Amino acid sequence: MQPIHFEESVASILQRESRYDGQAYFFLKDALDFTLKRFMESSHGKGRHVSGEELLGGFRDFAIEQFGPMAVTLMEEWGVNECRDIGNMVFRMIEEQVFGKQDSDKPEDFEGSFDLKSALREPFEPKGVRNNIKSLKSSGTLAS
Repeated sequence: MQPIHFEESVASILQRESRYDGQAYFFLKDALDFTLKRFMESSHGKGRHVSGEELLGGFRDFAIEQFGPMAVTLMEEWGVNECRDIGNMVFRMIEEQVFGKQDSDKPEDFEGSFDLKSALREPFEPKGVRNNIKSLKSSGTLAS
């Protein structure tokens, strides 16, 4: 993937819709690279397709690694509020022929895996708070 083609593709998407900040697409590309590298290391250098769920996990982990406790705030500024938003961006990049896909890939692969904001916030919450929240959620006292 050539950088100029990627930049042109992002500009093309932003002309059609401005739901997400352009930087979100560049971060998505870096998160995909991060995820691919992770799987190449675990499979001894063998490349393979990354599922929607795997990309979501990589996106979350990369955001935490790169932005720490500011990840939620930055994602909100970019318009990325839930996993579905990541899927929407992925499929815009597929339309631009920047990302590839398998016939089995679909936007629904990016829905319902986890609550993005909670997943970005949780590693930075004090343990006592985290345990209390989990306890309240499991008892049904607190909505997810």
